[in-house]
Amino acid sequence: MLPSAPASLPERAALIAQARRDVIEHAGATSSRIQPWITRSWQRCLSAGRRPQQRVSFDAVSARHAHRMVEQSRSLVAAAQPVLDRLARAIADTRYFAILTDARGIVIDVRGVPVNAERPAIDIARVGIDLSEHAVGTTAIGAALAELQPVWLHRGEHFFDDTSLYSCAGAPLFGPDGQCVGMLDLTGVNVVERPELKHLAALSARSIENALVLQQPHDLLVRLNWPGYGGNTESEGLLCLDGDGHVTASNAAAREMVNQPATLAPPARLHASDLFALPWTLLWDAARRANGSVIEVPLWSGLRLQARPQAGGVIGDAAAPAIEAPHRPRLRDVETALIRKAVDEARGNVAEAARVLGISRATVYRKLVHGTR
Repeated sequence: MLPSAPASLPERAALIAQARRDVIEHAGATSSRIQPWITRSWQRCLSAGRRPQQRVSFDAVSARHAHRMVEQSRSLVAAAQPVLDRLARAIADTRYFAILTDARGIVIDVRGVPVNAERPAIDIARVGIDLSEHAVGTTAIGAALAELQPVWLHRGEHFFDDTSLYSCAGAPLFGPDGQCVGMLDLTGVNVVERPELKHLAALSARSIENALVLQQPHDLLVRLNWPGYGGNTESEGLLCLDGDGHVTASNAAAREMVNQPATLAPPARLHASDLFALPWTLLWDAARRANGSVIEVPLWSGLRLQARPQAGGVIGDAAAPAIEAPHRPRLRDVETALIRKAVDEARGNVAEAARVLGISRATVYRKLVHGTR
């Protein structure tokens, strides 16, 4: 079946108006005319005692508090700066502009505000303005932070009447530990609807997240991709390891590829041997042979990835010296890796794995339970 044609502007406005009647005038109701996450945001606003007709004031936090917010987000602002500059060029002719907020929805950077911008644009394009859902109702900023997914929001889909002249795309930003650290917003005032900006926001958010990962101190950076997809830097996973093989940072692509917890905070801190079905020090060997060489690495699931390990240093700097692995492979690390691999190949049959290895089942169980870290 062919996809239906997008609604015309009058039809779109009528659908939104009907959705507002369905949900806002009948608190607790839902509507198939809008995205479910918009309904959830409207319902949260209603539950907080808000009404669409209430006036919205774009209040700034105190100068001291704003300075503290920016200082706390210094690494995010630095990682986002080149991406925001590129965005400003990409959307310069659309009268949309870019806003960066922290995880609370406080503006920490702005780019590309049009010359002679309307007052509503100036109102929100200021560092220190609180654009959280609690402060200004349903927006792409509040929705992206609440739903943790890219969103597109147009005019009347905002909760308050005062914000119904905005159109905006938003995408959450995740730090190297998998926690949400802020969001990226592309906003216009009284502009033509551009839902394709949701893709641009999401793509730009991934670039910022990758820059955040590369900022982290690391002894080994492992660039991951599926076989045959090498060279696509936007889709590659980034995994940072310390000298003992523990994962210190990763991007969302890497976490999805190895099917591991979304966050790396203790007690979820991972070791490379939790991810790869081979002695983790082989990654160091590959990095020493030639920084940038590609090797194939098996996962415990039986899937395989291509990995490009790089010794710590300034990424992309040819003059950065490759460093030696701080530890040689420990015998017990190698033993445990081989035992895990044998059990995996035996599809979990410990007795069969023990037979192949020529050791007792008790030894297999002991190695698997106690580990090597």
